[in-house]
Amino acid sequence: MLSLIFAEGQRPDLDAIAALASVPGSVMPFAISHIPDPDCAGPAPAQGWVELLAGGLTFDLHGLAHGQPSAYPAPGALLGLAEAPAGEALALQPAPHLADGPGMLPAVRVLAGIGTRLAGLPGVLAAHWGPASCWMTIKYYCGVVTEWLDGGAFPALGLTSLRREPDGAMTSLGLDFFIGQELRFEPDRRLPPAAIAKAAVRLVHSLVESGPLRARTEYAGPDGIVLLVEPVRQGRLLRVTVQR
Repeated sequence: MLSLIFAEGQRPDLDAIAALASVPGSVMPFAISHIPDPDCAGPAPAQGWVELLAGGLTFDLHGLAHGQPSAYPAPGALLGLAEAPAGEALALQPAPHLADGPGMLPAVRVLAGIGTRLAGLPGVLAAHWGPASCWMTIKYYCGVVTEWLDGGAFPALGLTSLRREPDGAMTSLGLDFFIGQELRFEPDRRLPPAAIAKAAVRLVHSLVESGPLRARTEYAGPDGIVLLVEPVRQGRLLRVTVQR
C-alpha cells in the first residue's frame, strides 16, 4: 500500500527499525509486535519483514535489508518529482487480519503515520501510495499526512490522484479504495484543469468523511460554479458536471 524508496544498498534492517521504534515521537509511535522465525519455511527470507503495532492495529513491513526488497512500484502520478527515483523499495501494509478493510480510515491514518516515522530513516528518496499510483517527495508526503493527523484536510492529492482520459475527462484514482467510487469530471471549458484539481480536493475530502454518494447532489465548486455529482454505473462512478 505504502512504499518507501531507498537509495540502493540503504534499506534499513531490523535493528534500524527497532531503534526507530524505541525513539519517543509525537507522530504515531509504534512497536515491533512480531519477528518471524528465521528458520521457518517460506518463499521469502524471514528476515525481510517484521510486524509493527500502532494504535491497536498491526501492519507488515516488507523489504528490510538482508532480505529481498519489495516490488518496485509501477509508474504513476508525480508530485514534486520529475521522475520516479531508482532505488529499492520497502513496503508497509495492513496485516492479513485487516485484509477485509484496508481502506478503513482509522487503519489508513495509522499506516500513513507510521510511514512518516519510517520516512525519517537515512537514504529514503520518495514515497509511493499504491491505491492512487502516486509518487511523492518525502517532504510532501510527510507534510500532508502530518497536517491530516493534526486535524487538517484529508490529503486528497497524494492518497488519491487525477488522470486525463482520451476524451478529455479527468478521473480520480484511489478514491474507490476508501468509498468504492471514483470521480469523473466531464470535459467542460468552464472547468479548466486547475479548477478541476481544486474541486477534486474538496470533493474527495467530503466523500472520504461522509462515505459513498447514493443520490445526485450539488456541491459548491471554485469561483461560484455549482457542480452536480451523480452516481452512475451501478454507483461505482460519480459523474461530475457543471450546472447549466
